[in-house]
Amino acid sequence: YEEARRTFRWMMPAQYNIGIDAIDKHVASGDGDRLALLHERENGIVERFTFRDVAQQSNRLANLLLAQGLKRGDRVVVSIFVNPAQFSPNEDFAAYPRDFERDRGLLEREHADILFHPSAREIYPEGYQTHVDVDHLSALLCGAHRPGHFQGVATVVAKLFNIVRPHVAIFGEKDYQQLQLVRRLVRDLNFAIEIIGHPIVREADGLAISSRNIYLSPEERQAALCLSRALVRAACMVQRGETRGRVITEAVRGGIEKEPLARVEYVTLCDSATLEPVEEIQESALLALAVRIGKTRLIDNQILKP
Repeated sequence: YEEARRTFRWMMPAQYNIGIDAIDKHVASGDGDRLALLHERENGIVERFTFRDVAQQSNRLANLLLAQGLKRGDRVVVSIFVNPAQFSPNEDFAAYPRDFERDRGLLEREHADILFHPSAREIYPEGYQTHVDVDHLSALLCGAHRPGHFQGVATVVAKLFNIVRPHVAIFGEKDYQQLQLVRRLVRDLNFAIEIIGHPIVREADGLAISSRNIYLSPEERQAALCLSRALVRAACMVQRGETRGRVITEAVRGGIEKEPLARVEYVTLCDSATLEPVEEIQESALLALAVRIGKTRLIDNQILKP
C-alpha cells in the first residue's frame, strides 16, 4: 500500500478543460440534473448547482462574448474587482457576494485570455487622492440615493481603462446609468475605446440576474418578480398607445407597491441618453426602477418605444 500510495499519480492530460471534458459530458450523457456543486457562502446561504446549471452559467458568458462579435484572435480581458470606493459606509461592501474560484472556472472554460483581479491596495495605494467626477449624470436616479457612488465608479473605470488599454469595453445594461456614465466619461476624457452595452440577462421567470439576488430568501425571490412584471405592464401600456409619463410611472409604482415585501426607491421615466425625466414618450424613453425587497436593493429598466 505504501509503495502504491507513494507512486500514485493522477492521469491528467496536458490539455484539460473541466467544462468541456467533465461538465458537458455529464449533461450529454443524461446526468445533467445530478448535483455538481454544493457551495456554502460566508453568510450561511447554501447554493446547489446541477451539471446543467453550471453549463448554463458558462453558456451565458460565451453568448455574451459571441453576441458582441468577439472572434478568435481577439484578446479578452475580464476584470473582477469589488470596488470599495463606490460603497458608502452603511452599504454592503463587506458582505457583497464574491465567488472568485467559480468565476475563474467559468472564464477558463470560455478561454478568456486574461483575468484582471487586482487588490484594493494596488488600485488605491497609500496616499491616493485623485478622483473622477461625471457631475450631472452622477446626480440622477441612483446617484440621488447613493451619494459618492458614481465618483467611485468613474474613478475605478478610468483607472482600469488606463491599465488595460482596451479597444472595446462591454458593460451590462441592467445598470443603465453606469453605462451612460461610462460613455460620457470616454467622450469627455478622449479615451479611444468603443463602449458596448450588453442587454440585460434574465432568469427564466424574468428576474434580472444580479449578484445581490443571492441575498433573497425564497419568499423574497418570488416577491422580486414585481420589478420585471411592472416593466412588462409598462411596455403593454405603451403598445396600447399610452405615452404620458405620469400615467405610466403611477401604474408601475402602484403595481410594485401591491407587493408587501417591496419598498419603492424610485420609478422614473427619462431620456435614454441624458437620463433627464421626461413627461411624455416621443421616440423612446427609459423606464428605470430601484426597489428594495426586504433589505436587498434591486434595480431594473427597460427602453419603451411607442
